[in-house]
Amino acid sequence: MTARNGARFLRPGDVPAQRRILAVLVVSQVLSGAGLAAGITVGALLAEEMLGSTGLAGVPSALFTAGAALGAVGIGRICQRWGRRPGLALGYGVGAVGSLGVVAAAAVGSVPLLFLALLVYGAGTSTNLMARYAGADLAPPARRGRAVSTVLFATTLGAVVGPNLVTVTGERAHAWGIPRLAGPFLLAVVAFGAAAVVLACLLRPDPLRLARALAADAPAPGADGGAAEAADRPERRGLVTGTTVMVLTQLVMIAVMTMTPVHMRAHGHSTQAAGFVIALHVGAMFLPSPLTGLLVDRVGRRWVAGASAVTLLGAGALAAVAPPHAVPALAAALVLLGLGWNFGLVSGTAMVTDALPPARRASAQGLVDVGIAIAGAAGGMSSGLVVVVGGYPVLALAGGILALAIVPVVAAAARPARVTPAPPDATGRAGHTERAR
Repeated sequence: MTARNGARFLRPGDVPAQRRILAVLVVSQVLSGAGLAAGITVGALLAEEMLGSTGLAGVPSALFTAGAALGAVGIGRICQRWGRRPGLALGYGVGAVGSLGVVAAAAVGSVPLLFLALLVYGAGTSTNLMARYAGADLAPPARRGRAVSTVLFATTLGAVVGPNLVTVTGERAHAWGIPRLAGPFLLAVVAFGAAAVVLACLLRPDPLRLARALAADAPAPGADGGAAEAADRPERRGLVTGTTVMVLTQLVMIAVMTMTPVHMRAHGHSTQAAGFVIALHVGAMFLPSPLTGLLVDRVGRRWVAGASAVTLLGAGALAAVAPPHAVPALAAALVLLGLGWNFGLVSGTAMVTDALPPARRASAQGLVDVGIAIAGAAGGMSSGLVVVVGGYPVLALAGGILALAIVPVVAAAARPARVTPAPPDATGRAGHTERAR
């Protein structure tokens, strides 16, 4: 099969093309995972140190998630116009620049530069999540959950190793005359930069452009083109449900995760101990992905989304009752928090991708991730204030209760769509159309 540009393409779901694309994405995600972990592990601690205020410790999380919102829009538009390869590579390049800016801000003690650099750094974190869509572009619906989970799973190695290098990178930064807490951002510069190079050089064929070419060359299912036109429109119910699931899980996860290192240090725990807990949390965010993808494909998207709500409630309740000195209990709560997020992200991503045709996929997915980033920004910004007013247990429990809102959303989506009469077709026979409520 040959597309209009003359390139020879494989058939939909052809294993060799998909395997190569997933292999390249796996390598880039392993590298970028270490960069993603920098902001998660020490972002709040660095801000607390530079600002001298626990109440503002959630600002870094809010800033780089707000930057992720801007990055998602830009990356989505670039992918829509030119393909996944230039969009993702540019996003990671910008993330490397932002990481370097954070190091510079810490070195000179400039809070305005820190805030600006964290916004730019957010573009790298948005790219890390948006790469999951590239894994699903060529996957058939029956394997879409597993394709998404493969990309997420690849993030595990770098994301788990990164927080455990807090001390090593901190010592290296100190030797260069830079504050220790900026050390992980030095690692992020290298990690994001390497991921950008891998994608720019090796992500061929471009999965989104290939998916579009295959869709364009496929025979139209309807003689009058009406079915083909309908197939080019998003399925609204799946799009809204998947987006809502991911937005809620992101808000709860970011809020609780952001303040956990601050909560631990306030009760005498070392930065290394906080890094260990966050490493377990990040591992739970990505490590279960293969099993989650299998459940999404076999059991169903909505059931796994419902499980995310229950898991996040358990995480919030355990974090709320865990004694501040009990690292194992806090670690268990953060593991559940990461697992609940994983359930929500994989199931929600599959719903959104199912609902979007290739021709409109990238830009719409970018807008979905804007909503996710805004939710993360809201969770990060509010988390410090909630802890100051009510304490860490109140924050954790409130987050778990909020996650239960996923259940009615999924239940409503499971109701059958209303069937309404359609106009007669060209032969004069009446049809029917499904309209989602």
